[in-house]
Amino acid sequence: MESALDYWSARALLEWQAELGATEALCDEPIDRYALEQAAPKPKPGAAPAPPPKPKEVDPVDAALKAAKGAASLPALRDALEGFSHCDLKRGARNLVFSDGQAGARVMIIGEAPGRDEDLQGKPFAGRDGQLLDKMLEAIGLSRAESVYLTNVLPWRPPQNRDPLPVEIAMLAPFLERHVALAEPEILVLMGNISCQAVLGKRGITRLRGQWDQAWGKPVMPMFHPGYLLRQPQQKRLAWGDLLELKARLGALS
Repeated sequence: MESALDYWSARALLEWQAELGATEALCDEPIDRYALEQAAPKPKPGAAPAPPPKPKEVDPVDAALKAAKGAASLPALRDALEGFSHCDLKRGARNLVFSDGQAGARVMIIGEAPGRDEDLQGKPFAGRDGQLLDKMLEAIGLSRAESVYLTNVLPWRPPQNRDPLPVEIAMLAPFLERHVALAEPEILVLMGNISCQAVLGKRGITRLRGQWDQAWGKPVMPMFHPGYLLRQPQQKRLAWGDLLELKARLGALS
């Protein structure tokens, strides 16, 4: 039989718990929390805690393929590039250099990567390079305002105008291929080694220039970049021959 002292002690404890808000029993039997703590497995002395799970790595080329494929128009493709966060060049560039000229033109010129003037203006082939290109096009009856569409392999300027890295070219190539598909030119003109590498998988512009090739279902003409011609003016004679070949091909396709 319980003593009166045990009864009143237990009752006082119950009333104290009720005042604290413990007014409901969740289990039929009391739980010994101390016994549970003793039964729980304890880490071995000196054992390091388990590292948190690593986030799943994103393949930037796969992400570019999905983003480019989802673009149904040129404005949508530009938006997709603006939202592409896997290329570090974007962080150091002032502007996205997407395109210039007349979308839907028969000729699409693909340059290499934006330089300082292109980065500032947000347009491909700006500055002295662009001025020379405009004169070259005018000589065969073309112009960026009416009959030529322009873009670059990379939409962001590499630091110190260095050459694009192979990983950067591979990452952004899906956007370039989609750009060509949406612009629907009849002829592609690749100006410089980087554009030949990105589209044809070849380098050696002095060997490739002036020779028709095929890529993405389009006839392709590699040419010297205007920037190269400014540094090597003696090569303008060869560039003039390539321009005449382009003009003849356009006439044959008319």
